[in-house]
Amino acid sequence: MFSLQMERFEVASGLLAFDLSFTWTAAWAFVLLGFVSGAVLGVGFHSAEFLGGYDSWRRRLLRLGHIACVALGLLQMAYALSPAAQVDGAFGAACRALWFVGALAMPLVCWLAAWRKPLRHLFALPVTSLIAAATLTLIALGRAESGLAP
Repeated sequence: MFSLQMERFEVASGLLAFDLSFTWTAAWAFVLLGFVSGAVLGVGFHSAEFLGGYDSWRRRLLRLGHIACVALGLLQMAYALSPAAQVDGAFGAACRALWFVGALAMPLVCWLAAWRKPLRHLFALPVTSLIAAATLTLIALGRAESGLAP
């Protein structure tokens, strides 16, 4: 099969470690959270007026949050399997941390915005984190293919 190198990389503060083991655990936890939150939403799906109806703001945002958990968990798994995940040092740790923050913040902001509409302005946090994570991943992949260290 294949083996994953489970090296530990410390974030600058030294308080949190975003290693590949953490990435895998977080990814599966997000998938599980997506399944559980979907099951909770599924309890009322039969009612046309559940959470204000199918097209209501609240119901759409709750559904988006539940799907974001699963999708972003799967993206973290894809990242962990890519050559970009083997980059060490602060660059690799920053990339893994940005994937984690984006995956955590996106469903959380969806659910908060469903609760209070003005909180939709917080979407800048997960979106920025995920754009930065994807950008760093592409840079790491480009460097890995050319044999350069990021």
